[in-house]
Amino acid sequence: MPQINLNVQGMTCGSCVKHVTKALESLNGVESVQVDLQSGRVQVSRASNQTDDLIHALDEEGYPSSLDLDEQSTAPAKKKGGCGSGCGCG
Repeated sequence: MPQINLNVQGMTCGSCVKHVTKALESLNGVESVQVDLQSGRVQVSRASNQTDDLIHALDEEGYPSSLDLDEQSTAPAKKKGGCGSGCGCG
């Protein structure tokens, strides 16, 4: 099963993690979602390598994202303040 790695901006708390996870798990073919809040990275296991719907779903929730083409990097992703989904932590 393909693993897709994303850099996601705007995640600042556990509620953000829940919003991101729920948005991605609702998409066709997504088997699992693992979110690393500290690094701003999300790993998605799905039946295909399709990524445009993942990025679109996160953008719709207020979390700008991009493909992480350098999945070996350990540098944390830059975060922008506040949640994308209005959980009140920002």
